Amino acid sequence: MSEKLWEVYAVKYADRNNRTRFESFMFDPLHQQPHAMDYFVWVLRSGDHTILVDTGYDTEEAERRGRPILRHPVKAIEALGLTPNDIDDVIVTHLHYDHAGTLGSFPRARFHIQPAEMAYATGPCMCEDVLRKPFTGTHICDAVKAVFSGRVTFNSEDDVIADGITVHCVGGHSKGLQVVRVKTAGGWMCLASDATHYYENFLTRTPFPIVVDVEEMLRGYDRIQMLASCAEMIIPGHDPLVTTLYPAHGTSGFVWRLDAGPSGNLPDSFT
Repeated sequence: MSEKLWEVYAVKYADRNNRTRFESFMFDPLHQQPHAMDYFVWVLRSGDHTILVDTGYDTEEAERRGRPILRHPVKAIEALGLTPNDIDDVIVTHLHYDHAGTLGSFPRARFHIQPAEMAYATGPCMCEDVLRKPFTGTHICDAVKAVFSGRVTFNSEDDVIADGITVHCVGGHSKGLQVVRVKTAGGWMCLASDATHYYENFLTRTPFPIVVDVEEMLRGYDRIQMLASCAEMIIPGHDPLVTTLYPAHGTSGFVWRLDAGPSGNLPDSFT
C-alpha cells in the first residue's frame, strides 16, 4: 500500500534582519556580512487530519527576548482557515523557545516529543546558563503539564506519526531534536527544523554556532539528505531562501506551499 500524500505549508510568523553570518556559521570568514533569519511553523494536511510542526513563540516571549514577531503563530495559521482546535497533533522538533513557545494554545492536540529532549530540558544541563539560554522555563512547564494530562507521545528515535509521516532523532543542535519526513506529491520532503538552520549549513558542512554536539550535527546533515528526495526538498528551520524556492500560497504574503516541490533551484555557490 502506498503512503498517503500530504499538503505541506510553511507559515512565517517572525524575522530578524539585524543579524550577521557570525551568528549562523562557525568559523565563517565573512562573519560581519548581514545574514537574515526567518521563523516558521509548518502545517501538514491530509483529508481531515491536520498536524502542526512546532508552535513558534508569542508576543510575551518576543518582548522578553527583544525579538519582535510579525504575528502570533495562532493568528498566522488562520491564513489557512485553521484555529487551535483544528490541530490534531503537534510534532515538537525540539523545546527551544522559538519552536515550543505556544504549546498551551492548542487545547486538544497530542504532542510528539523525543524523550531525550524532555530529559535534557528538565535535567542538570539546565543549571548552566549557556545551555539554558535557548529554553524558556514556562514553555517547558507547559510541556510537563501536557505529559501529566496524558497528551504527550514520546517518540522512538525513528517513529511513525501517521501514514506518510515519520520522525527521526538527529540531535546536534539540541539533545533530542527530531526531523520530520513527509510523503508529498513532489516526493519525500524533510522538514529539518534546526537540524540545519539554512541550506548553506548542511551543503557546506558549516555548523550553526548554537550546538550541543558538533559531531551529531554533522551526522544529522547526512541523515536529512538521505531522508529527502533532493536537496531542495529539505526545508531548513530558518532560511528565507525557502520563500523564493517555493510558491506563495493565497494572498496573505506569509504562507508558502511546499508539497508540489520547489519552483527553483539552490544557488550554485551552495552546491
